[in-house]
Amino acid sequence: MADSGPSSGAGLPVDPDSKNLKLPELLELGWKIYEEVDNTNEPLNSSSVQARVRRGVSALEEAAAMVAQLELFSRNEDLEEVATADLRFLLLPALLGALQLKLSDRARRLQHLCSARELFLDFLRRCKDYGLCKADLPEPGEADSPEEAESDPGRDGPGAQSGPGGQPSLAAMAMRRQCKIEQYRQKKELEARLSEVRKAVESGRADDEVTREFHLLHIRRWVAVCLDELQSMDLEMQVLQSKEFMNQGSSKPPSHRGRQPMKPFILTRDAAQAHVFGAGYPSLPTMSVNDWYEQHAKHGQLPDQGIPKRATRDNEEDNEEDEEEQEDEQSLQKARQWDEWKDSHRRGYGNRHNMG
Repeated sequence: MADSGPSSGAGLPVDPDSKNLKLPELLELGWKIYEEVDNTNEPLNSSSVQARVRRGVSALEEAAAMVAQLELFSRNEDLEEVATADLRFLLLPALLGALQLKLSDRARRLQHLCSARELFLDFLRRCKDYGLCKADLPEPGEADSPEEAESDPGRDGPGAQSGPGGQPSLAAMAMRRQCKIEQYRQKKELEARLSEVRKAVESGRADDEVTREFHLLHIRRWVAVCLDELQSMDLEMQVLQSKEFMNQGSSKPPSHRGRQPMKPFILTRDAAQAHVFGAGYPSLPTMSVNDWYEQHAKHGQLPDQGIPKRATRDNEEDNEEDEEEQEDEQSLQKARQWDEWKDSHRRGYGNRHNMG
């Protein structure tokens, strides 16, 4: 997002005391710090770069407070009523949000994202009041709901006009792709025109009309930049919020319904034996097998209590059928053996009763 500043004046040193600077100088200071940080080869989280970022944020916050105190902009006026010299101050929220995104405090990353998002939206709403932004934006204090994000074909959300199964329809995907292509084409045309006008402004030959066009081109370019940044910021905020929610959930101990521990006991066969063992081991309670079974059956702790009774009856019926089949086979086998024996022996064979 590097870009030369909107001011056509001479450059300022980057380390003056911001409390002694005027409004244009504060804007110029914040812009120069943003360009240096955006183009530096040093790591963004280095102490020197972060010190510069905080310095730029402080200068731009002071400039924004001055603009609010002077009431330079009003929703009741048209763009033509704003002085050419004041147009550049419309960029203050966008620059301040862009610098806050470069703060590398990981513990406060979500807070920085939320703050930068509100600054970008404030800039876009003001630009929309002046007719410089045509995108649909949520009202102040209103969250950008997923339904609104999906209804905008220019966004990278889940997609408008979802098809079956929650998937984006082909028409919505084609519309979003066409919108992206058109935005890219307009951005390239705007940057080419901005490069031409900048040369005239920096040479000092630009009149009020060219200077006004220069500031308006800068504003329109930052409108496109903020809209793109909002898309990636929303995705990052969702990831951070989900991660924070998961961390909060994992910090809580799991609430398991513990089973009530059972007291030690001596298992006996009957009440008489329990009475005998109870006399020998008075410190331990005793119970018979039937008592143990009834206690566990009452609490549903027996291994066979989860088996349906229907399945048990079916098994019993199957066993009865098997027993009947076995009995039939045995009877048939005996009948065959008796027939074979009669074939090989005469009637009365082996009967030695009543013989003289």
